[in-house]
Amino acid sequence: MIHVGGTNGKGSVATLVAEALQRAGRRVALYTSPHLVDVRERMMVDGRPISRDAFTMWTDVLRSAIEQTGASFFEATTAMAFADFAARGTEVAVIEVGLGGRLDSTNVVMPLVCAVVTVGMEHTEYLGDTLEGIAREKAGIAKAGRPFVIGERDPTIAAALVSFATAAGATPTIVPPDYLYDGSLALAGAHQRRNAAVAAAVLDALPRGLRPSSAVRSKTFASVVVPGRFDRRGRWLFDVAHNPSGIEALIAGLHEVDLPRPIHALAGVLADKDWRTMLARLGAAVDRMWVTTPPTAPPERRWPLPEVGAAFPDAVVAPQFDRALHDVQDGAATIVVTGSFHTVGDAMARLPGFAPLG
Repeated sequence: MIHVGGTNGKGSVATLVAEALQRAGRRVALYTSPHLVDVRERMMVDGRPISRDAFTMWTDVLRSAIEQTGASFFEATTAMAFADFAARGTEVAVIEVGLGGRLDSTNVVMPLVCAVVTVGMEHTEYLGDTLEGIAREKAGIAKAGRPFVIGERDPTIAAALVSFATAAGATPTIVPPDYLYDGSLALAGAHQRRNAAVAAAVLDALPRGLRPSSAVRSKTFASVVVPGRFDRRGRWLFDVAHNPSGIEALIAGLHEVDLPRPIHALAGVLADKDWRTMLARLGAAVDRMWVTTPPTAPPERRWPLPEVGAAFPDAVVAPQFDRALHDVQDGAATIVVTGSFHTVGDAMARLPGFAPLG
């Protein structure tokens, strides 16, 4: 097991690590969340999702335990993933933390290496309302006697992570804050070069017999694409930026790549996110912005569109997602879809050939 947590970047780091191990000849599982279109995206072995028949079978096998314990959806899919990975003969599993770390249901594993990529203000109702408190929760995945890789660039928060990990008996390693991966990288944006540097540190922390060669790592990083992460498909760009720091990284990528203009953005943000800050930054970086509500967003987390429209009068308020997806294309040279996994996934599901599993 390799356990990867963090506010942003953990999905990209987990994917880079898993792909490098797979290219090195290992049978590798990858557990990520949330999914974009199909729940089976969460449970991959050697790049192949759990089959529909296996998903149905494990649901039947685990149903009584799920009902007896009152397990959440994430707890149930975590149990299903681990069962599936064992059944498919996995040698190594790369596990992405769902929320936080200390109390996350993935934190039953005893990994070879743990990592926290970044720490930001998120899920404050569960993790605390200070960065140090959130760092404590994320460092809760640290295990005694195991390497603990720290990608957080803020020296104060990185020092807090070191303190928490050391108290747990782990061996912390800080990726220098100014260090970016300098090889060929298929993932666009400076933030992805940072994620690749953290992934490289995770691979370097593995036992020597499991560690991919530098040549394998270079070939992997030069070719890996992570769906929904600065994911360019013709004039479409999908990015699951779902908090202010994610939006900042997206905007930096837009400037770096110098995409054709005009750039139109379709944004759908969940109500419990800092959508005012996110839209202010996004709106200043694009030529026109549509705001909408993705159909799969939970009713209790849907943002107040009338209030959004009042706060951003230049944005086009489009309550009907399908209509927004159609209208945002008119006159656009580049279309950015962002704001949440729900927004990106619902768009991909409606655009032919864009869904991650086909």
